[in-house]
Amino acid sequence: MSAVAAPKRTVRIQQSRRHLPLTLSDLREMWAYHELGFFLIWRDVKVKYKQTAFGAAWAILVPFTQMVIFTLIFNKALHVKSEYHVPYPLFVYTAMLPWTYFASCLSASSTSIVGNQNLITKVYFPRLIIPLAAVVAPVIDFLCAFTVLVGMFFWYGRSPHWHVVVIPFFLAMALLTAFGIGLWLSALNVRYRDVPYALPFLISIWFFVTPVLWGISAVKPHTQSLLALNPMTGVVDGFRWAVLGRGLPHYHIYLESLGIGLALMLSGLWYFKRVERYFADLI
Repeated sequence: MSAVAAPKRTVRIQQSRRHLPLTLSDLREMWAYHELGFFLIWRDVKVKYKQTAFGAAWAILVPFTQMVIFTLIFNKALHVKSEYHVPYPLFVYTAMLPWTYFASCLSASSTSIVGNQNLITKVYFPRLIIPLAAVVAPVIDFLCAFTVLVGMFFWYGRSPHWHVVVIPFFLAMALLTAFGIGLWLSALNVRYRDVPYALPFLISIWFFVTPVLWGISAVKPHTQSLLALNPMTGVVDGFRWAVLGRGLPHYHIYLESLGIGLALMLSGLWYFKRVERYFADLI
């Protein structure tokens, strides 16, 4: 009795519709390769702390050490006050969590295409999976660092507000923004290798125009709308409001920052899909 041959799967590679940033067929194709996405995420998590003395503890040590330094400089030396009568270390660390996640996403996604050149030049798969995996993997670091925030609540004898249920929304905003910018940076890095050198400078400037060390209520209302053009303003302020549960929510800032984040993602998708067919040649 002869064995029945398994049906062959045919993959048709064709030029995408460049007038659309993402089509339904693109989504179906990405889902067909979702196992590859999970593998890339798991590989990034394992490789990041491979052969390190502290391992995944770096995900906790980095934001915690920064929080201590910022407290000593800005709160103790420069007398910068927190809002809502919250201890300054708790005030800063709450904002450091989404910011550290965002900065990690940019660093990982900007070099994701070039870093996977062997995979890109040999195997066909949706290239969008690579920068997407790069912004999902740092969620593990975020969850590790979040445990320190829980400990700080016990230390200060406080309890998180019920607003914490909306934390996934603001984390998704950070992921959305990082994914959009990561698409731009990863695609540009294929042609211009200046991106890894310019990125630390960009992140440093971005940090100081984001309300991490200070609260958005410290500036005038018309300046708040201007700061909301920075999509991380809504993420940090919203995350802080969700965790601390103090003050009034700045819905106009959240919506404006969300709109900017969506625009960055859509434009990043458009540009990435436009140039991805040249990746194998340029790398």
